[in-house]
Order: sequence, then C-alpha cells, then structure tokens
Amino acid sequence: MNAAPDLVILGSLIVDDIEFTSGATRLGLAGGAALYAALGASLWGARVGLVSRRGTDYPVAVLAALADRGVDLAGVVDLGRPGGRTWLRYRAGRRTIEPQAGRPGHLEISPTVDDIPEHFLAARHFHVAPMPFAVQRALVDRLSRLPGARISLDPNLPLRSDTLEGWRHLLRRVDLLLVGQDEVQLAPSAEDWPRQFALDVGGRLAQVIAKRGAAGGVLYDRASDSSTAWQAGPWPVVEPTGAGDSLAGGVLSGQLVGQPLELALQRGLVSASLALAQWGPDGLLEATLARARARLAELQAAS
Repeated sequence: MNAAPDLVILGSLIVDDIEFTSGATRLGLAGGAALYAALGASLWGARVGLVSRRGTDYPVAVLAALADRGVDLAGVVDLGRPGGRTWLRYRAGRRTIEPQAGRPGHLEISPTVDDIPEHFLAARHFHVAPMPFAVQRALVDRLSRLPGARISLDPNLPLRSDTLEGWRHLLRRVDLLLVGQDEVQLAPSAEDWPRQFALDVGGRLAQVIAKRGAAGGVLYDRASDSSTAWQAGPWPVVEPTGAGDSLAGGVLSGQLVGQPLELALQRGLVSASLALAQWGPDGLLEATLARARARLAELQAAS
C-alpha cells in the first residue's frame, strides 16, 4: 500500500506564455498554481502529493523533476489532449490572465473529489489552490469531513460584497486562507481587514495570510489575536509568476514540522524568492535545500 503524503496540493497545471512589461516573452513554460505550490513545499523536504489534470502538451521534464523530488503524482490525471494554456501579461505592476482560445477551460482542467487517490486521504494537510468556486466548494466539503486534516485555500473568485456570503459559508470549514491583493475587493484601505475578516467568518478559520506582492503582506493568527506584517525578501526579481503559490508551499512545509506561523512564513518567503529568481519555474527547479537554507539564514539575519 502506498504511503500517504503529508501535504496534498489540489489545483491546475497550465502551460504559460508570459509577456513582461519590457515586451520580453517566454512561451510554453510549465505553470499552474499547483506546480508552484508543490515546488515551494517539496524544496524543504515535505512529502507532497499532487492532484491535478494535465494536458498532453504539459512539459514532461517538469513532471519528472517533481517525481525526482519525491512528489507523488498518482493524482495527476491525463486529459488525453492538449490542456489549459494562458497568456500572462504584466503591465505597470498589474497582471492579466488571458485563457487561449480552443483550449479547455479552467473548470475542465480542475481536479474533482474523484481524482483524489485513496491513499492521499490520510494526509495531514490539504491545500486547495485557485480554481473555480464550485470546484473549491466541492473539494472543501469532502476534505473537511476527514478527521484531523487541516485545509488551506487560495481563492480564485474575488472576495467582494456580492460573493461574501458564499465565501463565509465555505471558509468556516477551512483552517488557513491565503489571499492575494487581486482577490480582495472588500476594504483594501483597512490594514486590519484580515483580522476583521477572520473574526467575522469564524468556524475553523484560524489564520489569514494576505499577500501584497512586492509590498510584502500581513498575516493574522486568531489563537493569539495578533497580526504580523512582513516585507518582501531582499533578493533580485526577474519575473513574478508563481511567487504567491510558492510562498504557500513553503509556509505549509514549515507548519507541517510544527513551526509557528511567523517562522513558517520565512520558509515561504524563501520559496517565493526562488520562484522570482528566473523565468517560470526554473528558479525553483534548480534550487537545492542547501541554497534554501542559506537564503533563510540571510533573511533571519536581516530581520
């Protein structure tokens, strides 16, 4: 019988064509939130299982690299045809995501409950990456009934006044919310919105990580009723794709070994910095645990 991973990541695998502010482009890069989260966690030695759907055009070398890192790919379903592909365009600090015509939509490339291998259900933590709301709702409904399992979620549908009630119902069954600045349209001027939001939602929602890209972010922990702001790491940025998802993977790897959220966040910042270091996932694919530990020491010395 296969051993259960410690962390199961559920999300999409997408081929990215990237156009940066300068006009520089890179085509056919392996992408998708699930890839970056898996790389960000497995970098630190976390035992990761991946649940996703891949197209025939998804770079096989990247899947092989994940397997070499010990990522269990038993939950990766072959679509049998080309999969999702998007243009990621960066302009004046903003990103637009443009699905390419003739490709499967986000719903079709998102995993379902039936795609989860049986041995994955014994994992200690499940991370639900950005996917359509209906997909995330169905997954959380199933996973929240597993005894002792923690759940984290990164939304795709923005948090705003007309979606708030649906989110409130869903997030009551989630332990950790990781949300980027583009996904929050509630009270962006309020510095303490993560605290207000967590207390309003209640239920299991114990922690909120609000990611603000180059501006850093803030994390809120309900048990201690404390908020902690952070700054982005001091390392050069080549290209920002996947940084937030890599941060999520690093944070979760730390929590799995019992680190408090503030220390786990430092792992996340290192994982994100390595995603930022090169185009696409190359920075994380080339990274070693020794390099990650060296960056962690730099970060801790600077704080």
